[in-house]
Amino acid sequence: MTDWLTPEEWQAVALSLRVSLVATLFSLPLGIFVAYALARWRFPGHGLLNGLVHLPLVLPPVVTGYLLLLTFGRTGWIGGFLDGWFGLVFAFRWTGAALAAAIMAFPLMVRAIRLTIEAVDPKLEAAASTLGASRPWVFATITLPLILPGILAGSVLAFAKAMGEFGATITFVSSIPGQTQTMPSAIYALLQVPGGEAAVGRLVVIAVVIAMGALLLSEWIGRMVARRVGGA
Repeated sequence: MTDWLTPEEWQAVALSLRVSLVATLFSLPLGIFVAYALARWRFPGHGLLNGLVHLPLVLPPVVTGYLLLLTFGRTGWIGGFLDGWFGLVFAFRWTGAALAAAIMAFPLMVRAIRLTIEAVDPKLEAAASTLGASRPWVFATITLPLILPGILAGSVLAFAKAMGEFGATITFVSSIPGQTQTMPSAIYALLQVPGGEAAVGRLVVIAVVIAMGALLLSEWIGRMVARRVGGA
């Protein structure tokens, strides 16, 4: 692949993979918690939380990126605190691209995990509780093994979504070659350059292969979920 792509193109592909992997791994624990809360608990603000989780799906990505810039930029109320106390900067850094990708992919992850949790019979968890198991132990020994395929499916979907994220990312971290230029932003930049069609074609092929691979893997995991739930 390194012979087929230029160093700049390879940097964009590698950065996209890095951003997507970090975005998926770091958002997964929160995604499991939120999915469980939405599926099993009823509390004031349940509808509000559900709406906030799915808001990135309906907002224009540029709006999400702008809100991230206001919040996590160096002068933002969270970004300023993180920069001043911990030296952690998100705006115009690859970490900001990972944050933007995680937020845009989070609804898909939560939805996949939530549907799997809702398919688990609560009576199984109740039976374990009556035998004296604590709630965390019930989740670890009963719920988690049953929803593992859903967690994997949600992670795959989130990874694929993060790979293709463009609007929020370019608004929040711009498109700096070698630093924040992911594969989608590299494709956009090459489209503005005369004679860039060949490079665009190469990156598009890679994007399609990764996306199709992720979708096929997600479908396969989905069938695993159906068989497991059906046989329960």
